[in-house]
Formats: sequence, C-alpha cells, structure tokens
Amino acid sequence: MTSRSSAQPRRGWSMGLAVLLSCVLLVLAARPSHTADSAEAVTDMVNRLRLQEAPAPVRERKTWRVPKKVVVLAFRRPGAGQGGRIAESEWRTFEAMIPQARFVPVDDEAAAIAAAADADILIGYNPEICNRKIIEAAKSLRWILSLAAGVENCMALDSVHQRDLLVTNMRGVDSAVIAEHAIALTLALAHGLDVFAADTARAQWRPAAAPKMETLSGKTLLVVGLGGIGTEVARRAHGLGMNVIATRGSGTGGPDFVSHVGSPAELLTLARSADVIVNSTPLTPQTTHLFDDKFFAVVKPSAYFINVARGQSADTAALVKALNEQRLAGAGLDVVDPEPLPPDHPLWRAPHVLITPHTSSGSDLPEKERWMLVRENLRRYAAGEKMLSVVNLQRQY
Repeated sequence: MTSRSSAQPRRGWSMGLAVLLSCVLLVLAARPSHTADSAEAVTDMVNRLRLQEAPAPVRERKTWRVPKKVVVLAFRRPGAGQGGRIAESEWRTFEAMIPQARFVPVDDEAAAIAAAADADILIGYNPEICNRKIIEAAKSLRWILSLAAGVENCMALDSVHQRDLLVTNMRGVDSAVIAEHAIALTLALAHGLDVFAADTARAQWRPAAAPKMETLSGKTLLVVGLGGIGTEVARRAHGLGMNVIATRGSGTGGPDFVSHVGSPAELLTLARSADVIVNSTPLTPQTTHLFDDKFFAVVKPSAYFINVARGQSADTAALVKALNEQRLAGAGLDVVDPEPLPPDHPLWRAPHVLITPHTSSGSDLPEKERWMLVRENLRRYAAGEKMLSVVNLQRQY
C-alpha cells in the first residue's frame, strides 16, 4: 500500500508536468506554423509568373540590415480601388520568415503613422502603402513591399526617390486573370453584348436591331505595354487567331506569338492598323494621357479600345468625344478617370461602352502566389539575397 506521504509528491509532480505541457502547447499554438516554401515551389512560381530577379544581392544596398520591425497595413479605406484587407492568417505566416523582427499590424492611418516611425519594412496594398504621411514618418524605412502591381502612388513621392527606397510589387501575380478580363471585354463588344445586356434589362426582344457579330480571327490586336499583363493578353489573342503587335518601353524583344514589338514612339503608327487596342502600361508621367485626341484621331472607326491598366492613361474627354463622334466603335474599361465615375459623367452615356469598377484582378482562384512571393521576398531580404520584382525607380515600374 502506498502511504499518503509518498502519494502527495507524486500527484504534485503529475500536476506540474500537466501545467508544463499546457504551457508548451500554448507557446506552439501562438507561433506561426508556416515555414519557408520549398525551393521547388518558389522556382515554379518564378518561372510561371516570369518574375524578374534583381541583378545584385540586397545586402549590397548601403541601407540594408536585418529587419527589426515590420509594419503590416492591414486596412483599406472605402473606395480605395483594387486590393483588400490582409487577413491575420496571412500576415502571421510572414513572421516565420524573419523571426528576429517584430511584426506590427495596424488598421488605420493614425496607427500606421505612429508605428512606422522605426519600421524597416512596410507591407500593404495601394494606396495606403504609398501614403505620404506614413512614408515621411518612417525615418528608418528601407523597403516598401506593395501587394499590388501598380505603384504609381509611391513613385509620385519625392522621399521615395531621394532616399532610394527599395520598392517591390506584385507584377505578374494577377496578369492571367486581368488578361482574361481584357479578352472578355473585347469579345463582349465584338458580339454586341453591351446592346443585348441593355435589351435584357428592359425585357426587349429586338432581333431586327441586333448588332452584327464580328469575328476576331484574322484581326490585329495592339498591346500597349508588353509587360506581365500585356504578354498574357497577347498569348490569349494569338490563341483566338489574331495577329498581335505591341509596344514596349524596355526593348523590342518579345515572345514568338507577337509578330512585331515596337518602341513607344511607334504607337500612333501601329494604332492605325489595329482593330483592338489594349492598354496594359504602368502609369508614369510618360503614359499619363497617352491616349488623347491625337491618338483617337488615327485609330480606325471600327476599332475597340480596352483599358485594364490605369484610367489616367486615357484622356477621358478625348475618349468620350471619339465615341460620341463614332470615330471609335466601342470601349471596354476596367479603369476610368476619375474613380469612382460620378453618376452624371458623360462616359456612362457614350455609345458602346462597357465599364467594370476596377475589379479585373479579382477571381475565384486562391491568392497563394501573392503570399508565396511575399514570404520569399521577406526570406531573401533577411538573408541579404537577390530580391524578386524590384521596381526601377527611374522607369517607375
């Protein structure tokens, strides 16, 4: 028989062990469960999205150091455009990439300004990530990690250029779905779906007034800006039997499914022969109002203009005028200027216009590539390696 005196220490030891195990489980549950993605998965992502690697390791930047603090802008303002709130389940996985750093999520501008003061890295969507007040408050800032492809808001800030801040973006992540949207808008206009949609809303059956269907096979599509999105547009247009030509600001090389790649200076010449023009250029001072009166004066009256890049690339007044004067057959616009477009704006009433509210990057696919790219770049930065998708501050994309 066990005496009471010997049983009490045993029970005490058992209770202590139970408490210790509970504490261990709580600590493990609180730690990020994600580890670095496999080298094979990262290589596949880089190849599939055609991501570009920086020529030099980030440790060669004079401001580089192992990060101590990362601020995650986990908020969005109403009407801020494309992008979204960063879920805790996502930003928690970032922590495992830089265990030495403290990750601080913020959900409004005031909190972001306060937290950014000693931050090494800012992570977030546009336009919050490129907020002038936040960037200027971030005196120790070294890297802006944009969760969107467009970074024109950052490029407009003098402090970004003066401090030579590292900026990376999501170029290539959403290219496929945006390209599909551009083709969808093109097909909708070519098959008169803008007219049929209006008839459906009015419960009208008008076969005599139905627009004539147009085939895209054999027609010429001009991609303005043969980058990640533009290349995917070209691939799909070629698959429809179209002759694809393009302009590119970073050279005249291109894939074999593009018959001609010209410089930006050739835009007007190439536009004269195009049946469809798709804008996929980044917004820079050179591309702001690129599609103006002079541009719309040379296009075919039967041509369609598709914009899935930035609304400010088109002079809206010139576009409306070309549509109303029937010097353009139609326009498919995922982006407009201004955004949101006021209800009384004349663009709503222009003929043969299809407008979607800057939603072309949204899809039913999981955003695993976006978060994988974030994790991989965080890992590379902490290790001082070559970064992916670095924005050229001189070219501004």
